[in-house]
Formats: sequence, structure tokens, C-alpha cells
Amino acid sequence: MMVTHVFTSESVTEGHPDKLCDRISDSILDAYLAQDPNAHIAIETMATTGMVIVAGEVKTDPCLNVHVDADKVIRKAVREIGYDRPEYGFDSDHICVLSSLHDQSADIAMGVCRKKKGKKLATGAGDQGLMFGYATDETPELMPLPILMAQKLAMQLAKVRKDGTLPWLRPDGKTQVTVEYEDGVPKRIDTVVVSTQHAPVIDGETEDEKVHAIIEKAMKDKVIKPVCGKWIDAKTKYFINPTGRFVIGGPCGDSGVTGRKIIVDTYGGMGRHGGGAFSGKDPTKVDRSAAYMCRYIAKNIVAAGLAKRVEVQLAYAIGVVQPVSVMVDTGGTAIVPEEKISQAVVKVFDLSPDGIMGALNLRRPIYSKTSAYGHFGRNEPEFTWEKVDKVDALLKAAGVKAPAKAKAKAKAGNGAKAPA
Repeated sequence: MMVTHVFTSESVTEGHPDKLCDRISDSILDAYLAQDPNAHIAIETMATTGMVIVAGEVKTDPCLNVHVDADKVIRKAVREIGYDRPEYGFDSDHICVLSSLHDQSADIAMGVCRKKKGKKLATGAGDQGLMFGYATDETPELMPLPILMAQKLAMQLAKVRKDGTLPWLRPDGKTQVTVEYEDGVPKRIDTVVVSTQHAPVIDGETEDEKVHAIIEKAMKDKVIKPVCGKWIDAKTKYFINPTGRFVIGGPCGDSGVTGRKIIVDTYGGMGRHGGGAFSGKDPTKVDRSAAYMCRYIAKNIVAAGLAKRVEVQLAYAIGVVQPVSVMVDTGGTAIVPEEKISQAVVKVFDLSPDGIMGALNLRRPIYSKTSAYGHFGRNEPEFTWEKVDKVDALLKAAGVKAPAKAKAKAKAGNGAKAPA
């Protein structure tokens, strides 16, 4: 008997107030890493009407004389997102910027940078915590279809706004996609929700009903169909700006805070999340780097054909080099015992903070690009955790002969390589 269920995931655009804060935090992080790749950074941002407040901890090499003009970095990030006009109620040239950055706690630094007789031993985890990674074979990106579609819709909203296709769009927006599954396989998109900020006057129309009709048609023709075309059908339901009007948006419509969209950042709720946010944190913070490693491991396991889907968990103690636990859960889809896969993971991957940062080349200013549209499922050079270059090593460690489809997946999905 066929089993049917639905699953829903959401995304937001880069102009959403929380995502704007993520962008600012990661932009400041990148500015420090560009001058000192070993900098320890933890930045939090809050944005509201006419104001951005930044606070956090910074530790850099005093010999490098690192200086970051936070005000300049913040205004540039806000401008690039699209808040560049006074009529938006929040723009890069007129916001008030308050910045309070101070030295990293000496107690935390002592655990992260352990030394003996002046010689560095190894980097300890920047905090305790648990991190998850997820992968599934239901899409070529090895991501769940609901979050993948929601992210692509959000990206399409930004594209048609910035390239002038729909010049009346404004930066804030949200998307949501409900996928119908049959026996665990995605079959169709059941519901699409798009809420997008817009100008009060569109094509000379000011009446709310007429403006809404223009938006509804444009969203279907220019955003939804180009992204979701193969998955939508005559029964797909659409909810576009359900309130009828979305002119006031961004930090004017709702205050924003760094790290408040962690499910959007990861797997849309399909995989678990350890609770730690990513943005604003340098890679010694395992909240971020170990979550990237978990995705790297999970993606390689599925690409190798060892399981159809998998969730990987790592857990760390602050100042301790190796994880305190490693867990692999395939939901019954593994072709070998999960214990074997876990043992193979420990053998193939260096799970220490130094090992993670080295394997994924994380001590670089690459993080601003991750701050919107998801940290996973994007085959871009900066996203080194999306590589599938450990397929053969995992299969060998698990004692499994490489199936032809695993080799094909590895070849097709290995576009995001770490620079030399």
C-alpha cells in the first residue's frame, strides 16, 4: 500500500531583517579574516528602524596591526542587499551604526589555542555543543527537495529584483514550499507560498486589489514557474502575499537579529539542528565548522551509495581537540551496518578543529556569501563542504566495492573544490 505524506520548508531573502543581520556579521568576519586568517571572531548584529547595532569579541595577531572599519563594512553590506534608498525607511547612507567590539575572553582563548613552551599543540573546540549534517538522494544536490525549492525561489526573487525584471520588488521576502511524497519519494509540489515586499505603486496602479493582481501574475510567471516548473501541476496551490499588501518591510517592519534563521540555513527541518547559529563565527567555533564537516561527511556517504539518506552528528567539549561522540543514522537505508559507516567516518575524516579547517580550507573570507540562501546544497567554489571527494575512501574503509552510480555521482558533484 502506497504511503503519502507532505513536508514543508521555508526560506527568506537576503533583505529579510534577520538575514540582513547575518550578512553584516559575516561581512565583518570576512573583513577580519582577510587580514588575519587565524583571527577569532564572534559577531552579533541587531537591526531595527534606522539603526544597526553590532557587538562581539575579536582576537587578532597584534603583529599584524589588524584594523576593520566596521561602519564602512556595515553600510556596504546594507547597500549591496538593496537597502539604498530613503523611501525604503532603512538605507545604507542614513542608518545609525553603533559598534561595540572587544577582546575575546582570555578563558576561552586559553582552551582554543593551547600552547606548551611557546609551541602550539592543537586547536581545541571553541565551544561545547552538538552539530548535525544531512544528505538525501532525492535531488542531484543531495538536499531535501522542500528546502532546495524554497531557497531557489528566494534566490529568484533577488535575481528578478536586481536585474530589473521586476523593478517594483523590494529586498524583504519569504518563500515556503510543501512537497508531496509517495513512499518517501518526492512526487509533486502541493503548495507554494511567496511573500514579497513591493513598491506601493506598480505600473501606475495604487489600488490594493489591482497591485496584488499584478504581483500574483508576476510571481507565478517570473519566479515560481522558472524554479518549480517540473514539480508543479494543476492541483498545486499558491498563496502570494496572502495579507494583500507588503510595502513596509526589512528592519522597519520587524527587527532583525543574527542567527535567528538556523533552520533556513540548514535543511529546512528535514534534518535536525544542534542549536548553534553559524553567521559571525570564525571556523574555530565548531558550531559552524563542525556543522560544515557533518554535511561534508553526510554528502559523501550518500554519494558513495552507502545509504539513501543519512544524518551525521558530532559533539565537542570546549578546548578538547577530538569530538566526544560520532553518530551516523541512515534511517534504515544503509547497505552495511551503521557501525561500519561510523568507523569508516572516523578513519577517513580528521574531525579535530584543525583537521576540519584544513580539509575544508575555512580560514578564508568566504562567509558573506553563505549568509543567505542556505549554507548547503550550493555547488560554488567557496562551499568546499559540498565536495564528494571521499567516496572511494569511505567505500574502502567500509569494505564495500564502489558501485558504478557512486562513481558517477562523485564525478558529477565534485565541483566545489578547495583551492590549493
